[in-house]
Amino acid sequence: MYTRILVATDGSSLSKKAVVSAIQLAATCGAELIALKVVPRYPQAYFEGSIPLSAEEIGRIEKQWTESAQAQLALIDKSAKAKSVVLKALTVKSDIVSDAIIAAAKKNKADLIVMASHGRKGLKRLLLGSETQQVLTHSHIPVLVLR
Repeated sequence: MYTRILVATDGSSLSKKAVVSAIQLAATCGAELIALKVVPRYPQAYFEGSIPLSAEEIGRIEKQWTESAQAQLALIDKSAKAKSVVLKALTVKSDIVSDAIIAAAKKNKADLIVMASHGRKGLKRLLLGSETQQVLTHSHIPVLVLR
């Protein structure tokens, strides 16, 4: 059915449930699994919400974020191996998470994207939006959303 499944994670508990489901689906289908963690860049301007930091400090923060992402992906790799699923772990730097997910899925020829819905409601949804909604709206690849 599926040969290459991309699962996007942000490390949240809901996202971890989506990862478990993606691993089970990949094992059932005999599919390769691509685990993706998108790492933001540190805001550079006051209007982006940053506080003035030196270039070295910004580099240190971004390096810490990347290392944290790699640690999360290593845990996913361990879980995938336990189910005999071949995993490719990707860390991508981007400020626009939904675009990074779609681009990674296209580049890696995924035939399914799996991700969690955070279920924001009301004003939070209006103000914060939803990366999942953006992926659903703009992806030409099927998307499985888990809650």
